[in-house]
Amino acid sequence: MELKNINQIEEATQPGRLESLRFGVAIVFIVGIMLLTGTTIHGVANGYLLVAAAMIGGYMAMNIGANDVANNVGPAVGSKALTLTGAIIIAAIFEAAGALVAGGDVVSTIKKGIIDPALIANPDVFIWLMMSALLAGAIWLNIATAMSAPVSTTHSIVGGVLGAGIAAGGLDIANWAKMGQIAASWVISPVLGGLIAAFFLYLIKRTITYKSDMHRAAKKMVPVLVAIMAWSFGTYLILKGLKKIWAVDFITASLIGLAIAIAIYIMVRPMVSRAAKNVSNDKDGVNQLFTIPLIFAAALLSFAHGANDVANAVGPLAAINDAIMHGGIATKAHIPIWVMMVGAVGIAIGLALYGPKLIRTVGSEITELDQMRAFSIAMAASITVIIASQLGLPVSSTHIAVGGVFGVGFLREYLKASYSTMIEEIKDHHHDQDETIVEAFLIEFKRASLDDKKYMLQQLKEHSAKAELTKSERKSLRKVYRHELVKRSHLMKIAAAWVITVPVSGLMAALLYYTIRGMMSP
Repeated sequence: MELKNINQIEEATQPGRLESLRFGVAIVFIVGIMLLTGTTIHGVANGYLLVAAAMIGGYMAMNIGANDVANNVGPAVGSKALTLTGAIIIAAIFEAAGALVAGGDVVSTIKKGIIDPALIANPDVFIWLMMSALLAGAIWLNIATAMSAPVSTTHSIVGGVLGAGIAAGGLDIANWAKMGQIAASWVISPVLGGLIAAFFLYLIKRTITYKSDMHRAAKKMVPVLVAIMAWSFGTYLILKGLKKIWAVDFITASLIGLAIAIAIYIMVRPMVSRAAKNVSNDKDGVNQLFTIPLIFAAALLSFAHGANDVANAVGPLAAINDAIMHGGIATKAHIPIWVMMVGAVGIAIGLALYGPKLIRTVGSEITELDQMRAFSIAMAASITVIIASQLGLPVSSTHIAVGGVFGVGFLREYLKASYSTMIEEIKDHHHDQDETIVEAFLIEFKRASLDDKKYMLQQLKEHSAKAELTKSERKSLRKVYRHELVKRSHLMKIAAAWVITVPVSGLMAALLYYTIRGMMSP
């Protein structure tokens, strides 16, 4: 009995021990940054501020890994194309590689140009401002992660810079036109991502899963879809992931992406044909054909994210380092290798320690995902950025990915409701016939292709007025048979977190700025 009680105590305390271990590793990382930075500040005035800023930068990087990286690998994990452990390993490697290889050696000191640095004459004020912005952004990301709400890390740091900037220089320091564009992205990003993801999922259904011979349809369409993915990711990586080491225009990037797509199509077509022979002629079999493309998509998205979003952690830190080392305020700052390492390693550690929570939220808690749906979301993530960059629209990669998840979920709801309405029409027509006849017709209807389904319904309507439902009757049927495949509570929580990200991080940054100024002023 005593042994049983001891085992129960052990099981009850297990989560607490794991949490303590995660917290301990995070503290060791922060302390390691403090010791590393301490070796670089001998004889440097205000060097202790650089140590503090580096520790905050490491904290920010961990929060980026915990919150933002989930968007790249969450759908692949939710669809079971990747295990959680495999996703964390792939994402950590490619996030760090993206940051170190393609993160660039120069960063803008004022993210998105939302405040005018010319109005900040005192380098000390600029340092306090950037420290406040960085810490506020990191705290808000930490809170959002605890709430299982995926939010934009770019918006978090933008809000921090805006709030601290206004506290330091007044309302005139802000670029309100830029802020208007960022606010517009709250709607543009998820809507575009959702529509494009829904489009690709519907395309897959129309060309593959709605066909009676899915094997034949998959052999024809899967290589085409993989080639489209190769084009979009090739173009996306060249335009975004490699822009800091190799800047090219859209036409050049598109042509290179097209060449990659053609090569991939030639390579993949015989592979898909062979693989299709070993899978079942149903949705489960088709899903298996998308597994390997999804793994590549998760890796490439992570690489591009590491190259782009590492600046959210190291940008303010590089600006502080530049201001302390050179005693001035520059619009562009060089990124020392140790600063880039803080960002890259911090993102990887944050992902490994706290990333699983958000990966589960994005991958399985909003709506159920399979490989086809996850593939559609990955396509939306790359194509939306390409379209938006050419139209000059501000978008958030986080909002796009989560919008894609909602998009495929709502499309499934619509298709389920429509199918239920069709079934009800069939039953309405056969209401006075033997039940076995009704069941036989329903089985035939279920197996039929989409075109055949339309023809069967048309035949019913031509031979029976009872199947002619009015508009109001159809609407009521859809309401009765609507399957809620998207959790509305998650929708409201995430939407609310998106809207308040900039204001909350801005307010925290302003309060932190006043606190730091009060402590540092003579």
